[in-house]
Amino acid sequence: MHEFVSFNNKNIPASDTMIPTISSAALYGKGIFTTVAIYDGNPFLWEKHWRRLTNNTAKIGIHLFDHSEGSARNALNEIIEKNDVGNGRARLTFFDESASSIWPFETTRKTSLLITTADLRPVSENFKLTISPYAINSQSPLAGVKSCNYLENLLAHDKANQRGFDEAIRLNENGRVASGCMANIFWLKNGRIYTPKLATGCLAGTTREFVIENLTCEEVEADLEVINDADAVFLTSAGIGVAKVNETDGNRFASLEHQITSLISAADNAG
Repeated sequence: MHEFVSFNNKNIPASDTMIPTISSAALYGKGIFTTVAIYDGNPFLWEKHWRRLTNNTAKIGIHLFDHSEGSARNALNEIIEKNDVGNGRARLTFFDESASSIWPFETTRKTSLLITTADLRPVSENFKLTISPYAINSQSPLAGVKSCNYLENLLAHDKANQRGFDEAIRLNENGRVASGCMANIFWLKNGRIYTPKLATGCLAGTTREFVIENLTCEEVEADLEVINDADAVFLTSAGIGVAKVNETDGNRFASLEHQITSLISAADNAG
């Protein structure tokens, strides 16, 4: 992470950032976030990220009275400039600082906005994927919400890393392919691109949406066999862009080229 952060529209050292430890954000992880890719100093797919932020805050009851798209975008631009970010990523997090009915206290602030920046996540040249033992609950009230209650995703990701893999495929409670731990998944079969439906419990990723808008892609509910039988597999997120998977649990994929891997660079050059 870079030295400075934006906290409620003020640029301060990261170590000076605080939220109340008795707030709903601290006690229950009540908050939402998004990670925005930065290319040539510019936020990528900003409108999609803001739309998801506002949709997610509405779903879990976080109020944005003190924040607007314009103020958030200005704060993001300022911290990008402050930290001299060329190509990198930014995370915008809305923390619910209100009290809960279980642990009430007096507070005047409802929601805080923290913006942090960092370099892009490194992507292995031999990207290896395994199967996570932790299923996604497609019926959870948090399904499809990018909330600060993110420990389950991190545990799944860390377990894959401990076993020597870069990421893991997460199935839902019905055994359907849903996503990676921290990314959406696409696969190629006979020249066609597929990705899980949102009904599987996967996140409505902004990069996922961008790919679907620009390629002919079929959204499906599928068992794990489709991955084992695929011609190629890709993971997408703001942090890694589009990563081509080299193998899944020892099953190596042929070195096929596909335009999905160049979509982001093409859009960046065009923009």
